Amino acid sequence: MGLNDTPAASRVHIGFFGRRNAGKSSVVNAVTNQDLAVVSEVKGTTTDPVYKAMELLPMGPVMIIDTPGFDDEGALGALRVKKTRQVLNKTDVAVLVVDAKTGKTAADEELIHLFEEKGINYIVALNKSDLLSAPPALGEREILISAVEKYHIEDLKERIAHLAKTEETTLKIVGDLLCPGDFAVLVIPIDKAAPKGRLILPQQQVIRDILEADGIAVVAKESGLKETLANLTKKPALIITDSQVFAKAAADTPEDVALTSFSILIARYKGYLKTAVQGVRAIDTLKDGDRVLIAEGCTHHRQCDDIGTVKLPRWIQQYTGVHPDFSFCSGTEFPDDLTAYAMVIHCGGCMLNEREMRYRANHGHRQAVPVTNYGILISYMQGILYRSVAMFPEVARFLED
Repeated sequence: MGLNDTPAASRVHIGFFGRRNAGKSSVVNAVTNQDLAVVSEVKGTTTDPVYKAMELLPMGPVMIIDTPGFDDEGALGALRVKKTRQVLNKTDVAVLVVDAKTGKTAADEELIHLFEEKGINYIVALNKSDLLSAPPALGEREILISAVEKYHIEDLKERIAHLAKTEETTLKIVGDLLCPGDFAVLVIPIDKAAPKGRLILPQQQVIRDILEADGIAVVAKESGLKETLANLTKKPALIITDSQVFAKAAADTPEDVALTSFSILIARYKGYLKTAVQGVRAIDTLKDGDRVLIAEGCTHHRQCDDIGTVKLPRWIQQYTGVHPDFSFCSGTEFPDDLTAYAMVIHCGGCMLNEREMRYRANHGHRQAVPVTNYGILISYMQGILYRSVAMFPEVARFLED
């Protein structure tokens, strides 16, 4: 991925929901002006959520999601409905497609209830309106459309764009912490686990954010940090390190220079930093046999010394002196029931959008299961978490007692 590409996690996620054969896929195709979804008269043609990253005017970069019918039946239907519910956890704007001839059903009303329960902005698109003999009275969130006749499709797109604007965040990853001309030093290890020929997404995003803030990004390996600092013409405003070399970076960073990690900055950007800092102390109460879930937001080829499945479990056992029972999940899979776990340790979540990361963190909080992330846990176990979040007083105060 290039620096100018918009990652999926930074795109507005627009989900299309509704009953089987309400015309969801036809509406998706009409809105995008592409054949993104299979259209058929057979009910239940869409069997899994279909994702498509694209540019959609007047919104810009978006992720379009076409979901299976919410009124599906049988064992396979229940699985499809479950996947549709999972999509809701990452949806910024929902479009409920209703057959205008039959009107809203119990399944549609249940979807509206879920939108409102999860705080999702939504619009109800009454499709197949070209088949009506007379237009019905419309509610505030309703619009008459026809995917076949392209009737009111542009109006639908405008209303989706209006709803999407309320989801936009002005928070920067790091840009709001810098003044023009400030140096920010990035400590990036290059080892066997590093991707060949490229930087990982959080590193790309931080560099881009520094440049947009008119700051100066200086990149060094952990072994070259001391020399880099000695050669700078002025003191850097901030040092940002990969979590795996936190201890080395902390030892080489003067006390009067702010230090944090990519993982901590991404947690703030995704809106769950406070929850993750509050949850980290659960590591001190772990006992032998306690179940610990280590979750990653993406799937990747695991190296022999993978941080999630190898390094973290080893470091946790060394720090606690106990032997927890570790479980692992990755990608879109995340347990509905977390109550069996003593704590959840999540990756930074750079591949998940803000809404899904907030959902995962809050899901644990609602079930009284502490949630933290890799970088916060590593810095806590190394005794440098307070220093790493000191620039965020509203978060640091949770570590002061």
